[in-house]
Amino acid sequence: MAIEVFNRYENKYLMDSQAFYAIYNRLLEHMVLDEYNGNGKFYSISNVYYDTERDSLIRSSLAKPKYREKLRIRAYGVPAADGKVYLELKKKVFGLVNKRRTALRLNEAYDFVRTGRAPEPKDYMNRQVVREIEYFLRRYELQPKVYLAYDRIAMFCKGNRDLRITFDTNIRSRRHDVRLESGDDGEPLLERGQWLMEVKAEKTVPVWLSRLLSELRMFRTSFSKYGNEYKQWVRNGRLEKERIHS
Repeated sequence: MAIEVFNRYENKYLMDSQAFYAIYNRLLEHMVLDEYNGNGKFYSISNVYYDTERDSLIRSSLAKPKYREKLRIRAYGVPAADGKVYLELKKKVFGLVNKRRTALRLNEAYDFVRTGRAPEPKDYMNRQVVREIEYFLRRYELQPKVYLAYDRIAMFCKGNRDLRITFDTNIRSRRHDVRLESGDDGEPLLERGQWLMEVKAEKTVPVWLSRLLSELRMFRTSFSKYGNEYKQWVRNGRLEKERIHS
């Protein structure tokens, strides 16, 4: 069964392709690829992020409070209308990321968020997480805001799956036709050849990884995919208004 509750710290690093290959090959000395990255191939992840009409969740998150939260539907690849997806509630408290998710069918997930009513219990659902999301939906009136997809390579530390490192590239988004089953096309969020590396660990990272990051002069950055998409969308909207009134 897939893990449905995560508690971990996440550190992020932006890099170009040269830096990616430099660290990727060194990491393979200590780590193994995810089973879905057979022969070094990517797998794709697609998400629909929900927010209020006035984008209060992402605007609050960008202010970097000690507590922040978001809700999304996640799929691997492009799902069918009755395909398996995950409805995820992600929170960050004093830097610790807590992610809780339940498997659902896509149409069940859409209906759940739209109506606020939990679906009829099924064996594949995490009922505790369903109850938590139901409570969350009572607090906010949400609507689908943005589609975000990316291609991923993931790896686990040999003998210690608590350490996970992911590389995401070709991050793309759209604010029209915000449905997972409508395909994975979108506007690029990063320049071509850019990578986002995330180091995810329940505790501190091992000494060998700290030394490797220092040797390659890689430094942590703050980067939220949804947050950066929102800032880009706002900036483009302002530029369009300026163009119209100029």
